[in-house]
Amino acid sequence: MALLFVHEDREYLLDPGETLETDLGVLEVPEDVAAGDTVETHLGEQFRARELRGPDLFHHLERTGAPMLPRDIGLVLGHTGVGAGDRVLDAGTGTGVLAASLGRAGAEVVTYERDPDFAEVARENMELAGVADRVDVRTGDVAAHLPDLGRFETVTLDTADAPAVVERSPSLLVDGGFVAVYSPFVEATREAVEAARRAGLAEVETLETIQREMEFEERGTRPSTTGVGHTGYLTFARHV
Repeated sequence: MALLFVHEDREYLLDPGETLETDLGVLEVPEDVAAGDTVETHLGEQFRARELRGPDLFHHLERTGAPMLPRDIGLVLGHTGVGAGDRVLDAGTGTGVLAASLGRAGAEVVTYERDPDFAEVARENMELAGVADRVDVRTGDVAAHLPDLGRFETVTLDTADAPAVVERSPSLLVDGGFVAVYSPFVEATREAVEAARRAGLAEVETLETIQREMEFEERGTRPSTTGVGHTGYLTFARHV
């Protein structure tokens, strides 16, 4: 299992036995390395081995597009209450950060990705995240398979045809189950809201995710003028 090797503000994801050449020297990772161990480069610079945690997935999974940010994933987990033993249907896998996070929360996840190459990368990412036994990455259009999937505690969607799936979500969700739709665009979000209302879902709400980092300096304190404030819109609805 790969580990993070951390030195001050640097971190590298490396496998046991791997060699990394940096300006701090050559780092040779022992085969028997474990989290908490310290490994030195040939120049004597120390790197601390650390297990990959949930927030690290955003930075270290291989990307096939823009992954969902940790703050958006937190809203999905918090508003749906996904936990151990839940079944989750996810569509629009992409890099797989959301699917992996759901799996790490203990859920059994079925996730659909249309692009075969993206799906293969996502499978490798599930191995890296340690959830390959709980996240089933399938290639194809989720809409074509809905009648055969059974029922889920949560459905998460990040696809252009999300409204069509939302309309059919009452047949996918258990009583009290949630659907969560992510979109960076207002127009698509409105379509998802209207689809949820047509489907008779309850507790329909949409949140825009905006976050600003604070800067604390001698001359004063203010929000950072750099970074991304807005990432997207999340719509939640419940089958009751």
